[in-house]
Amino acid sequence: VFPNPSFRKQELMSLEEESHTCCGCRFPLLVALLQLVLGISITVLGFIMAGISSSLLVRDTPYWAGIIVSVVALVGMVMLCVSYQPEEKTCFQFAIKLVYFLLSTLSLITCVLAVAFVAHHYSKIMQFTCDAVLDSCQCKLETSDPLSRTFVYQDVSDCTSVTGTFSLYLLLQMVLNLITAIVCLLACFVMWKHRYQVFFVGVRLHSLTGTEIQQQKV
Repeated sequence: VFPNPSFRKQELMSLEEESHTCCGCRFPLLVALLQLVLGISITVLGFIMAGISSSLLVRDTPYWAGIIVSVVALVGMVMLCVSYQPEEKTCFQFAIKLVYFLLSTLSLITCVLAVAFVAHHYSKIMQFTCDAVLDSCQCKLETSDPLSRTFVYQDVSDCTSVTGTFSLYLLLQMVLNLITAIVCLLACFVMWKHRYQVFFVGVRLHSLTGTEIQQQKV
């Protein structure tokens, strides 16, 4: 008695489904949820940092990195929460997976850039000597050099908010963006691995279909 090909196909689909679960939840879905939490945290912290001084540059308050990661997470949740399919049944499903992979790659690059910008600013603040002047905080790297560049933080009444609070926020941003970059790299790896496994299963199902055709001819 030959096994039913449709039964074997359903068995392969169930095994594929189980291989993507972790504690009852789909592993890619956990990655997307983690991206969403980290993206929101980076965005909120970035806007809080921007409220400290009106003269801060956009690169020093990387809320933009959090917004991009949050959008990627929403795309991933839409893709994974609807229904899991081991194979791309439609062009739309394949397009969403491709968009999620590309956006995760973009988020990875963005978070690495955010870490570089924030780390550069943090290294400067650790060497600053600051003085409060009217409604601003003026900081210098070398007070003995009269030609040394002066960094002015507008709308700051107390310099401790720059050397203390803002530097702590920069450190938190470095940690959050570094963790997010690792999560985005993991998301890219999961999508690439899933695509490779789908291709392999497709070859197996194709060979089973050929065997079935031969049996029908006999």
